[in-house]
Parts: sequence; C-alpha cells; structure tokens
Amino acid sequence: MSVWKTLPTVAGHASWDGFCGESLEPTVSEAFLGAMESSASAARDTGWQPLHLLSEGRAAVPLYAKGHSYGEYVFDQGWARAAQQAGIRYYPKLLTAVPFTPATGPRLLAPQGADLKPLAQEAFEAVRELAARAGLSSWHVLFAREEEVSAWQSAGLLHRLGCQYHWFDRGYGDFDGFLGHFRQSRRKNLKRERRIVADQGVTLQTLEGTQLEPHHWDVFRECYRATYEKRSGHAGYLNDAFFEAIARDMPESIVMTLAVYDGQYVAAALCLKSADTLYGRYWGALAEFDNLHFEACYYQGIEYCLAHGLTRFDPGAQGEHKIPRGFEPVLTHSFHWLSDPRLSHAVKDFLKYERREIREYAQEARSLLPFHRTDEA
Repeated sequence: MSVWKTLPTVAGHASWDGFCGESLEPTVSEAFLGAMESSASAARDTGWQPLHLLSEGRAAVPLYAKGHSYGEYVFDQGWARAAQQAGIRYYPKLLTAVPFTPATGPRLLAPQGADLKPLAQEAFEAVRELAARAGLSSWHVLFAREEEVSAWQSAGLLHRLGCQYHWFDRGYGDFDGFLGHFRQSRRKNLKRERRIVADQGVTLQTLEGTQLEPHHWDVFRECYRATYEKRSGHAGYLNDAFFEAIARDMPESIVMTLAVYDGQYVAAALCLKSADTLYGRYWGALAEFDNLHFEACYYQGIEYCLAHGLTRFDPGAQGEHKIPRGFEPVLTHSFHWLSDPRLSHAVKDFLKYERREIREYAQEARSLLPFHRTDEA
C-alpha cells in the first residue's frame, strides 16, 4: 500500500497526536480512540475492527472494518438493503469515523498547513488496495471538517450532507446577554424551563476533569447504564473500562455536569472540550425531572462556554427541539466510495437529490431560530 501501513490500534502510539499539533480534537486523540479500543468498546468482537492508516511522519486516517452500521449516525441501512436486493454484499465495509461519536472533526490527520488533496488521494488509493485484498465493499468518511471537503471530493468520493444544531457565541458576554437576543416569547419560554428545574429542588454543579473524584465517575456510569437500559434494553455501547481510561488519560478534556436532588446525585452529563469547542457526548439520569435534560445538557453547557471562552457548543446529533433554544442548523459532511458500479451510480443519484433537500431543510430550520431577525447570522 505505497507508504501507508495499517495500525491494529492507536492505543500507545505516541506519534498519533502529533499529526494535528495544537489543533488536535479530543475525539480523534490517542487517548480517546485508544480508550475505545483498549476497553474493547470498539473492537472486532463489537463490529469495529481497527485498521488505522498511517503514513509515517505525514498523515493518519482513523479506519475501521465494520460488520454493521450501528453507532455511526450517518445512516446507510437503506443502501445496504438495496445492495442485498441486487445481490451485492454490503458488509463488511470500511469506515473512517469516531465510534459512537457524531462529532465533526479531522478525518485526515495532518500537520497544519499540509496540502490535503494529495494526502486524500493517497489514502483513497491505500483504502482501495485494502478493500480489494480483504473483500470490503465500500468506504465511508463521516463528519469530516469543512477544511477537508475539497480534498475528499477531489479524490473522487461521493459527498453527502447532513444537518446538526450547534450553539455559537455571537459576543453574548453571559447567559443573560444570550437571552437578550431572543424574541420575547422565546426568552420567556426558556426562562420558564430553567425555573421549573429549580422549583423542583434540583441543583446543578459543573466540574472539570481534574476536579472529578472516583465517586463522581461512579455516579455518571450508573446514570449512563440506567438510561441505556431504559431506552434500549442494554447497558450502553461504552463500558466501565472506557470511562476509566478517559478519566485517567485525558482529564484536561472532560467537563461533567451533575444534578443533585435531596442530597443525592440524580443525573449527569459528560462533555469533552477542545481549545474552542464543547462537545456534548453522554447523558444519563436515575430519576425523571421536568426539563432537567435541557438544563443539564444544553443550558449548563452554554454557560460553561461563555464562562471559559469557548465559541462553539456541539451538543450531539439530531434534535429539532434545539432550534428554539438557540442552537443553529449547520451542515455536516460525509464522503463515500462504493466499489460496485451499480450501487455507486444509484447512491450518486440519490445524494444529488438529498443534498438539495438538506440545504432547503437547513434554510427552513434557520428561519425558526428564536433570535430577533436582525441578530440571525
């Protein structure tokens, strides 16, 4: 595969973080991906076999062989069904993404100022060689950052759009300043939501990783498991070993909000942070309280950003309910290669239509934002 080789895991690979220097996002760090893999949360037995691509001293690409489409958040199950109906094997496939993490970030890890187009082309050639040898049907690059769009397109991958909702600091100063940009009715609704939480006797505290003690993590894991059991019938994709690893290896990137009722912890939200962005990742609760999810997962995150100079808050995938709370629609980018020409042509036609629909949807969603019309970006 030319100068590219595969890594069976990033765990312990000291040079991994060096590819992006100070701009490295926490979700693609050696600590985070390594925790996924060393804990066996993302492993061959769970349908996430690491096959990371590395060009020594030049670039790296997170890469997994997938036997399913779970934990991705860019949905291709319809493509898999169409392939099956046409007699085309869809699984296993190759995936460049962060397991169970729909957060935009670098997918072609390279030093700042590097020319991404030739690196993307080289990576694509390496992937095709790997796919041919191993009988893999396709390659999917999910939640790539804006700076990579032209590189992946130039390499020849098909471009897919999605839509999420992110908060941006538009010079608000503090939370009251943020609300000051709302139309009166929307501002009243949001204040009411926060008041309801307080009136139920729930208080919240936000701690950074170095402030967290073992009992805080115990509470969080209990909340996480309980919520997954209730919603999905299992204990969650991520196990205790994963959370123990990130607590130990990347505390500087962790922010946790805990909810207290009657002297007991009743809910927890776990975020990651970079130099300028807060990423809402995991939530769990042991009891139900009106509007507590909004307070713990959204409003506390906004307050943290405003207090610590972070300019963007990515609270996770989906959720139109975020729009009236001041989270703006943003386009997300993924890229796809399908080895079978019949399936590739069909997907190409579908994506042309879908991109138009997504752009129209995002424009309509922007019209529903709660801000004064003169304040909308």
